[in-house]
Amino acid sequence: MKIRAIMSRPIAILTLFTFIFQSCQQKLHDQADVQAVDQGPKVIVHEEYSGPEPTTPEETEFYEPKVPVVGPATNGRVPADAIVLFDGSGLENWVSSKDTTVAADWHLNDDGSMTVKDKAGNIQTRQKFGDVQLHIEWKSPAEVQRDGQNRGNSGVFLNGLYEVQVLDNNDNPTYVNGQVGSIYKQHVPLAMASVPSGEWNTYDIIYHAPEFNEEGGKIKSGTMTVLHNGVLIHDHVEIKGTTPYIGWPKNPPHGKGPLMLQDHQDNSRVSYRNIWVREL
Repeated sequence: MKIRAIMSRPIAILTLFTFIFQSCQQKLHDQADVQAVDQGPKVIVHEEYSGPEPTTPEETEFYEPKVPVVGPATNGRVPADAIVLFDGSGLENWVSSKDTTVAADWHLNDDGSMTVKDKAGNIQTRQKFGDVQLHIEWKSPAEVQRDGQNRGNSGVFLNGLYEVQVLDNNDNPTYVNGQVGSIYKQHVPLAMASVPSGEWNTYDIIYHAPEFNEEGGKIKSGTMTVLHNGVLIHDHVEIKGTTPYIGWPKNPPHGKGPLMLQDHQDNSRVSYRNIWVREL
């Protein structure tokens, strides 16, 4: 009997150890399950709609604050609260991007438009903006020259940093994240909605600038919504950084910045007209 007791003692200890080990494993597994649940999407609750359910229509109606009245942008008119950046009368709102003390030196046309002056360089607004609604009209030349990225290439830069591509893509394939309407090298447009070469396109852009902390780190990405000739081509997409030709997007800290238009340095002959913004 003593021999059996002595021999059974290690077996009992091993059994106890196995039980403890399995219990610890189960506890860790349960904790992992709880953490996985905790890290999942939170259910959205609108606190203003909690409490007793209203029983009359008047309880869910309010009359303040008053909504501002703005003259609409119909039949080519500009909204009453818009800042007109170009109406064809002159380039006084624009300067050279290479030297902002120098006036913009692009061609001013009799039809109320302006055209890129080859090799003159980019131009930008004197005024700086943050969040905006932008309306801008552009056209590539009717006379087609060259192909790919060298046909009617220009660009509209929000904050002077984030480009919406201008390009004559009609029967002219190129890389899709650099085609007309793309947020250059970041977002492919949902549709290609260009009019024939030589006719006027419109871009309507809603831009919200990124936010940065005191150390210069980006804490909230900017966003863009873009309509091309009335067709939604970007739906509140995230701006991941600058839009360089080579390399990854960068995120330099910044505040308000200019609207910039690109001289692609290849005799693009792109024209612009009817440019205005509404600050948001």
